[in-house]
Amino acid sequence: MLALNVYVLLSTHVSYRGVAAAASPINLWAAREQMAISLGWHIILACLGVGMPALTLFAEWRGLRTGEDAYRLLAHRWAKAMGVLFAVGAVSGTILSFEMGLLWPGMMSRYGQVIGLPFALEGIAFFIEAIFLGIYLYAWDRLPPRQHLLSGIPIVVAGVCSAFFVVTANAWMNQPRGFDLTNGTVTAVDPWAAMFNPATPPETTHMILAAFMVTGFIIASVYAVALLRGRRDRYHRLGFLIPFTAAAIITPVQIAVGDYAARFLATNQPTKLAAIEGVYHTGSHIPLTVAGIPMDGQLRYGLEIPNGLSLLVGYSPNTVIAGLDRVPVADRPPVGVVHLSFDIMVGIGSAFLLLGIWLGLSWWRRRDLPRTRWFLRVASVTGIAACCALEAGWVTTEVGRQPWIVWGQMRTADAVNPAPGLFVGLIAVLAVYLVMTIGTVYVLRRMARYHRLMAPQEHDAGAGGAR
Repeated sequence: MLALNVYVLLSTHVSYRGVAAAASPINLWAAREQMAISLGWHIILACLGVGMPALTLFAEWRGLRTGEDAYRLLAHRWAKAMGVLFAVGAVSGTILSFEMGLLWPGMMSRYGQVIGLPFALEGIAFFIEAIFLGIYLYAWDRLPPRQHLLSGIPIVVAGVCSAFFVVTANAWMNQPRGFDLTNGTVTAVDPWAAMFNPATPPETTHMILAAFMVTGFIIASVYAVALLRGRRDRYHRLGFLIPFTAAAIITPVQIAVGDYAARFLATNQPTKLAAIEGVYHTGSHIPLTVAGIPMDGQLRYGLEIPNGLSLLVGYSPNTVIAGLDRVPVADRPPVGVVHLSFDIMVGIGSAFLLLGIWLGLSWWRRRDLPRTRWFLRVASVTGIAACCALEAGWVTTEVGRQPWIVWGQMRTADAVNPAPGLFVGLIAVLAVYLVMTIGTVYVLRRMARYHRLMAPQEHDAGAGGAR
């Protein structure tokens, strides 16, 4: 992975230096769609690669502490699924590495030397994760239990670091730093300043927390379905409670970080915030609008909270919010897409908070899950909902930056590959991801069916309730 990223950066820098040909609209559309599909597919696998090792190690640690077979069985099975998902994620990550150079040579030829560092560091983290994942899986019954547990810690650390390094590159695209641009030539390159740009703290924190949330809710939703089907043994209850509790605890923290990120936009990317909230005209006493449709230069049919946005940004109704009227029409993001995506993300996050409170109150009163089946019905769709919130968040981040691929420095239309054939590449990528999706689901379902048929007695390990 490291060699691949370095190769892509260097080869695009040489091959496309000085390219000035304008790309056709179909090329721009095809490149955007291909990147969106690739990133949207890979980001879910990447989240599982960050969050699943931590949950697996926690279950294994609890098994060592308590001696319960249910914990160890959970850890063993999650580790197997983790190996499958890691392999598939490595494939989709490789595709993304090539796409950075093949689809966006204008950006990589000019700025590759600026943002190459986080990609190289991500490659190192990837290798560490792969090596220790192999040890962890192979040595399950070959190392003493405590040593085996310790062998999984580098997987957790490397997964978090990998996510951090990659997101710093995206943060740089929103807040470009670490270089001077003289007559179109990049000079005075400082890769560390580029990587630790002002957007790095809010973006990396928001993404890493999202990874743990998505992982927790995806795993919990699987066991929620099993609980609905009557499998109420210790194994399934723990399989639900461990990931769901972790995700529920992180949810209010994530909401606070999201608020911090929004304030950051108010200062550093006011145009993106204006698109997110549908603010067309600069002023104070700006309401917070939920839902709504952008029409005729304003947001219509939404639920307005008087002074809400001004209060959230500056704690005062007199806080001035920069509107879209401060930038030319050609420099404005598409308000409808950005505003709707943001509302979806926030709405799902708020629902997760309420669901976590529901479980917390029930556990505080009876040390048990809520007795109504509606709780499990809602919990069974949290995995899909978490993925939707994740995708909506990335749409907000990426589309909200348009028309810039590098904020204020380079337009997306100027970075795309002008060579013909990108539409064919889009079709090929769609076919590849369709095959990978079918294959991944098939393998995971086969694994689940095998466990149910070959070791049904293990599901009852420690049976007697999760009180």
